[in-house]
Amino acid sequence: MMGLQPWHLIIIVVVVLVVFGGGGKLSGLMGDAAKGIKAFRDGLKDEHAPAEKPVELTAAEPPVKQDVKT
Repeated sequence: MMGLQPWHLIIIVVVVLVVFGGGGKLSGLMGDAAKGIKAFRDGLKDEHAPAEKPVELTAAEPPVKQDVKT
């Protein structure tokens, strides 16, 4: 075991190019993941914003009982 052989270096270079290579599928995927995380965080920030106008709910009147004669 003499340290790094030339084929070890070739494998390392290929892996680095695949992971960090410009225009590669993996770099595009990581960019999409980052955009998704940012959108998620923005959604959480908007959730804590106060509502524009509270909605008032009113109770409906109870139904009037009618006598049914048969």
